[in-house]
Amino acid sequence: MKSILSNSIFFLGLFVSACLDNEAASVPIDPDKPVEIPEKVYDETGLLYTSLDQLVMAGYQGWFAAEGDGSDRGWYHYQRAGKFEPGFSTIDFWPEVDEYPQTYETVFRHQDGSPAYLYSPYDEASVDLHFKWMRDYGIDGVHMQRFVVEIKEGNPKGKRHFNKVLSNALKAAKKYGRAISVMYDLSGCTAEDVAYLKQDWDELKTMFKLFDNDENPTYVRHNGKPLLTIWGVGFNDNRNYSTEDVDRLVGQLKGPDNQVAIMLGVPYYWRTLNRDTEPSSALHTLIRKVDVIMPWAVGRYNNESYATTSGGVLSADIQWCKTNEVDYIPLAFPGFTWGNLRTDPDLYDQIPREEGAFLWKQVAGAKSAGAKSLYVAMFDEVDEGTAIFKCLRKSEVPLNGSGKFMGIEDSLDSDYYLWLTGQATRWFHGEGNFSVQKPVRQ
Repeated sequence: MKSILSNSIFFLGLFVSACLDNEAASVPIDPDKPVEIPEKVYDETGLLYTSLDQLVMAGYQGWFAAEGDGSDRGWYHYQRAGKFEPGFSTIDFWPEVDEYPQTYETVFRHQDGSPAYLYSPYDEASVDLHFKWMRDYGIDGVHMQRFVVEIKEGNPKGKRHFNKVLSNALKAAKKYGRAISVMYDLSGCTAEDVAYLKQDWDELKTMFKLFDNDENPTYVRHNGKPLLTIWGVGFNDNRNYSTEDVDRLVGQLKGPDNQVAIMLGVPYYWRTLNRDTEPSSALHTLIRKVDVIMPWAVGRYNNESYATTSGGVLSADIQWCKTNEVDYIPLAFPGFTWGNLRTDPDLYDQIPREEGAFLWKQVAGAKSAGAKSLYVAMFDEVDEGTAIFKCLRKSEVPLNGSGKFMGIEDSLDSDYYLWLTGQATRWFHGEGNFSVQKPVRQ
């Protein structure tokens, strides 16, 4: 009896199994339905910066080189037309170099005949000093610029330079606990160059262990992902790549599992699609796919026109972003001058600094509009005179032949703009008792 019962159960099991197999095989598979891939999840243990919220970070060019610094690039980004001598320079501001462990003598002379010196970010000690200043003045950190046209495979010197500067910066960021991220600049790119960015990013991730919490505990995360910025999309200045090229790149970088958080550098009038912006809704389509946008405000207004130019713009921008679930970071800059870069004396001090009043007006404007974070342009940009790091004052700059160099106002200390940016950082951190009135340095 037991044997018969066992056999019956065995054959019943075969029958049920066969039925289940047939039922499973009969379920149709929809080839048009995308396969859902789980979103990438990162461990954030030990990380110092897991959001851009409340951060005040500057842009860091790092593209300068000095004769004899080992980069084999000469006076790169200091010189003009292959020369670096009085009358031939691209920089309008002159860095104060008293604290640098390594400096390089130039042919420029001060009024008393003494030689003028410069630094190179190719030197680890110079970048280390910059990050020490960030810590000392309370600035959260920097977005490291990486110019795609300079790091292409056909430009080995450029790629070596930017890799070395990034290496210097990552070490210093870890040492001083400063926030850091990579920001690609698409200026001068073709569609092929834009596509190359993905390859370079993959190399950086491996080379520098960017997502290793122990190796890079200060690399910025946002929305649970490592941050990557792409600057320069949607401008109407006849670029040799399109918004669609960048859209395609964003899709590749994020991948099906949303691997990175992306910040886009867009024109100032991105929302209304006019003035400095291409009149195409493709930009809005792209913006909705990223995590953060940062509109480029440099040169769009001065101290007098700021209120009328930005009035309503920031608030409306922020509201659009809230509606479309995209974060928004406004930009502030201390002033602007590019007379030497453009060899046009009318462009010296084009947007005066007003002893910090202009910068603070933008800081206060961003706060009153409801911004949670701030981008400061730039930490070290002496070409266009937007640098906030220590520079010589107007009465201290070297002679420049038929041209001239600008400088920080003589009424201020050379570190004033580092200090003022540090005060802005405190305000965004929710510290102190700040207002539209520029803080007074004691």
